[in-house]
Amino acid sequence: MEIFHGHKLLAAYAGVLTVGVTAALLSGFTSDNMNPRFDTISVQRINVVEPDGKIRMVLTNNNRIPGLIINGHEYADYGNRKASTAAGMLFYDAQATESGGLTFGGLKNAQGQISRFGHFSFDRYNQDQMLTISAADDGTNHRAEIKMIDQPSWPIEEYLDLLDSIQHLPPAEQEQAIAEFFQTHPPGAGLRTLLGTQTYPTLPAESRNTLNLRDDQGRERARLTVAADGTPSLEFLDAAGNVTHRYPPN
Repeated sequence: MEIFHGHKLLAAYAGVLTVGVTAALLSGFTSDNMNPRFDTISVQRINVVEPDGKIRMVLTNNNRIPGLIINGHEYADYGNRKASTAAGMLFYDAQATESGGLTFGGLKNAQGQISRFGHFSFDRYNQDQMLTISAADDGTNHRAEIKMIDQPSWPIEEYLDLLDSIQHLPPAEQEQAIAEFFQTHPPGAGLRTLLGTQTYPTLPAESRNTLNLRDDQGRERARLTVAADGTPSLEFLDAAGNVTHRYPPN
């Protein structure tokens, strides 16, 4: 019988161990185990992608939340998402362009100031939000709103490219470049429909429960309101913002 020397024994053991580990790994990828189950997963971010790698959804914490992604290109965090403590889900279309999301955030800082918000949005194609449902609370004042917004037809990518190109310029030159941009890129009408409840103990005159309708120029034309004292009213306004009819009459 041949006696194994130490190095031969070690080599034989390593070979057997390699075969065993390889077999175990391969067995984990059989057709019966392609959908593993876990009790708990702790992650900072999950990217859901198509087979070609295009991003379709991101589930993320605040630290890993992306900037605006258009056609697969991620821009800087111009919306200050990280500063707002936002986390949640962002949705993308088949061209890997952000299409909306569901985010939330909040904190109590060292000075005891409270910030809390939730936000759902759906974006116009290659533009900003056209439908939002949101709520916010600072520990004293709070609001909940549904907004329908008219956005322009030009692609927001052009504006983001501008911001990229001027970010190192002095503030005055940045403002001038942005003003020149909007001379050739008119904004949409903006907010068209607002259904909101605002409870502001620090600003009682601003507390209200309102349905607000605006025309295609963004001008307020109708307002259904329940004031803080419970008094309801319906008002119609002309293009200059003057109340033409009110029910009940003053």
